[in-house]
Amino acid sequence: MKKILLSGVKPTGQAHIGNYFGAMKQMVDLQNSGNFNCHLFIADYHALNLIQNKEEMKKLTLELALDYLAIGLDPRKSIIFKQSDISAHTELAWIFDTIVTVPYLERAHAFKDAEAKNKEINVGTFNYPVLMAADILLYNTDVVPVGQDQKQHIEYARDIALKFNHIFGAKDVAEYSDLVFKLPEPLIMENVAVVPGVDGRKMSKSYNNTIPLFATREEITKAVMSIVTDSGMGAVGPDGKPSDGKPMNIYNIHKLFKSEVKLNELYEMNKGKYKALKDALIEDIDEFVKPMRERRLKLAQNPGKVMKILEKGAKQARKIADKKLKQVKEAVGVI
Repeated sequence: MKKILLSGVKPTGQAHIGNYFGAMKQMVDLQNSGNFNCHLFIADYHALNLIQNKEEMKKLTLELALDYLAIGLDPRKSIIFKQSDISAHTELAWIFDTIVTVPYLERAHAFKDAEAKNKEINVGTFNYPVLMAADILLYNTDVVPVGQDQKQHIEYARDIALKFNHIFGAKDVAEYSDLVFKLPEPLIMENVAVVPGVDGRKMSKSYNNTIPLFATREEITKAVMSIVTDSGMGAVGPDGKPSDGKPMNIYNIHKLFKSEVKLNELYEMNKGKYKALKDALIEDIDEFVKPMRERRLKLAQNPGKVMKILEKGAKQARKIADKKLKQVKEAVGVI
């Protein structure tokens, strides 16, 4: 039996190569492994905590759908849909709200981080883990791919499932055996690349140090030429070994696109020639990105087709989610 895998991404802006090597590539690999039934959704309701402009939300949702399809996520192999198209997500979240306590939610990382920064915290941010638990539990999810820093999300889903099962499911196991929520497991992505930005820090939109995933040749050139170069003398590579004079800010990005054996030859031949190394990096990024960029451009010419893919995915997801919600409603006694 294939395991059920679920993953959601907020539509919050332009994808960059850090997003790709940090998570997106792994999703394509998992889909193509043949080991999972993949449910991949655009978390637009979660994004409402950040985006509160109608046109921007529509634009970013389409952009993320294009990204999904361009990198190789396949609607013939995965169910791809918008969270907001499945009303069961928010309805189940409310049912969970009635059994989750305020002190429990106050322990969530997102809430504590916002509180520490003296931000005005909306209810959506505070309640984020409950909606996420509903996202996960609606689909009888076995595994959720996450980084180590996101493991708490799965722990919240498990805790809420256990509490619901205890309150509403354990009184008559024979009658409600199919209502007891399955406990999902985190699928911790090992050896996931932490991609450095052009300034050497972790690549992040908040640092404004990214290389866009679907960049044109000109955009790639501009980004690569802005990489802060260092002599590499005294520096240590990601494996803990001396850099041997390699400009590590360039090298650490370059190794995502070329084998280290070939890279070491290239960097030895061009020691101290930073422009030559940057030119080589531009070539390798452009060669890698070009097929995805071209697929995305072709898809973008027919946005109606893209939205139909999301609608088809929503129909598939809704059938699963509504069945689970009906079971939950029967368990709590509202139907």
